[in-house]
Amino acid sequence: MTLPYKGINIFYTDEGEGNPVVLLHGFLENVSMWDAFIPKLTKRNRVICIDLLGHGKTACLGYIHTMELMAETVEAVLNHLNITSSTIIGHSMGGYVALAFAEKKPNALKGLCLMNSTALPDTEEKKQNRDRAIVAVKQNYKTFIRIAVNNLFRPKNRIAFSNKIKDVVNEALQTPLQGIVAALEGMKIRKNREHILQLSHFKKMMIISKKDPVLDYDTLISQTKNNSVHVVEFPDGHMSHIENESEFLIQIMHFIENI
Repeated sequence: MTLPYKGINIFYTDEGEGNPVVLLHGFLENVSMWDAFIPKLTKRNRVICIDLLGHGKTACLGYIHTMELMAETVEAVLNHLNITSSTIIGHSMGGYVALAFAEKKPNALKGLCLMNSTALPDTEEKKQNRDRAIVAVKQNYKTFIRIAVNNLFRPKNRIAFSNKIKDVVNEALQTPLQGIVAALEGMKIRKNREHILQLSHFKKMMIISKKDPVLDYDTLISQTKNNSVHVVEFPDGHMSHIENESEFLIQIMHFIENI
């Protein structure tokens, strides 16, 4: 389904009945990343998946897609569906968007799960890496995507999940250049939102992978100290929904059911 918004269409899916659960994909991903989990999740829940700006079937909206702008599109979809309260699960960039949404609409959340994501902003080094990525993707789009996707997996899993990685790469290759650059620019300037984890009343969970090539384990753990964030740890990389698929499903179902 599509929702007209500021001259573009936002693509989303809406399946099942029950408590609303919103699934937000990460950078270079789209709603298809959740396909394996929809049949189980929709048995008891209403599940909404949204293609974020410049990804999947949702068009670009300018040259910088800030996390706040992406959160506004999530809000627009939920308003359109008359959903006033939901649980949001966000993978990586989707987690950044979920945090921006939570900052703007804290009373619209029952639960927030950051999956291989962080409440911290980019470090100076990470910002420089984003700039290098922008140059790289403009120079060689396909090579950038193949390398970027491979680097999300724990090294030892890159052979074991080679077929799944090909699928992820093929989906990522559908992301337009402008969408990639706009997302990189938006992630680079995102705010520190640790206060969301500290102060918010809704239920919170972080899924952390010990061998995540993208996010530092100790830095993630530090964000869960002295607050009510439930921590789930997996042994592998940034792609928990693939590298730890069955365990991931169990954990998010448990999280949703206990809200």
